[in-house]
Amino acid sequence: MKVLFISNDPALFVEGSEVRARMRSYAEAIGELSIISRAPKPQEIHEGSLHLYGVRTGKLFSPFTLASRARTLILKQGIEIVSAQDPFEHGWAALRAVRGTSARLHVQVHTDFLSPWFRSSLGVSSFPMRVLNRIRVHIADHVIPRAAGVRAVSKRIQSSLLKRYASRIKEVRVVPIAIPSDVQEEVPLPPASFTFKLLAVGRLESEKRLPDVLKALHHIHPQYPSIGLYIAGSGREEAPLKNMVRELGLTERVVFLGARTDAQGLMRNAHAFIQASAYEGYGRTLVEAALARVPIITTDVGVVGEIFEGYRDVLSVPPGDSAAIAVQIVGLIEDESARHSLVINAEIAARKHLASSEETVQALCDDLRRTLAP
Repeated sequence: MKVLFISNDPALFVEGSEVRARMRSYAEAIGELSIISRAPKPQEIHEGSLHLYGVRTGKLFSPFTLASRARTLILKQGIEIVSAQDPFEHGWAALRAVRGTSARLHVQVHTDFLSPWFRSSLGVSSFPMRVLNRIRVHIADHVIPRAAGVRAVSKRIQSSLLKRYASRIKEVRVVPIAIPSDVQEEVPLPPASFTFKLLAVGRLESEKRLPDVLKALHHIHPQYPSIGLYIAGSGREEAPLKNMVRELGLTERVVFLGARTDAQGLMRNAHAFIQASAYEGYGRTLVEAALARVPIITTDVGVVGEIFEGYRDVLSVPPGDSAAIAVQIVGLIEDESARHSLVINAEIAARKHLASSEETVQALCDDLRRTLAP
């Protein structure tokens, strides 16, 4: 097959990056894989059957630029399938590129964009982002029914897509995200004046709802002064979060670690991993935390209910409920046997899932081939 991905991952152009290595494995299985992505500078990289095309363009005009470059490659190289990494801007660019050609449109859905949180002020704090997300839903409504193949990363997303587009798409195939089953070496957390250590990992963006964790910590800290929180990640919400920490009087209770590549190693020294996202497509860090053998508190998003069962493998709460988060933190502090059983059950569930999806690369290839079926 000759396949073209329309992506947005600058790490593709970093030699030795994990994403570059993963794309090489995809290219070997597919036959020939080309990828167009925004990049700091125009560039081409060719490694065997993998071809990377970096396009320098602003966000506003990137869909038009990516569509134009993709169409050129379709006609020049005889591309059979164009796969967009999302049904929004990249999906629109892919749809525009394949029009009038024999190439088939394939769409990947990594975000639970049909969650009501995706468009609400509770899921995204800034007004411009809420407007953009509402526009993205309209774009997806235009793109997805016109795709020859649709792939989701979780059953939660599959179910929501089939419900919304029931009469307009044949099927949605689920191909999980590829996650290594080996675990990073243990990494010590920086010294701090607390003995029960919570760890949050991820982009510092409004949809991650880290303020809910800070509110929970503020609520229980007077009764449990030994508790503290480490936050690993970076993003647009870093400054507001630091301001909130000061306002809540938690300066001595919260440590910001910045973006880390060794987050799973850090998990191994935490007493609990905590996630408060409004929505997730998959939730890779939940699987990584389970493999790191740390108890998990999470909102009911992503693969919760699919890989992990609430109150058996993880402690799950509704999104946006800081009081419920506080209750679960207290439960873990006070119940050592619960911490022990959650760790065992979550690791079993994660490894069972990974064992059943070991052929992710092959599943991806099979999914693309089915897109070519008449």
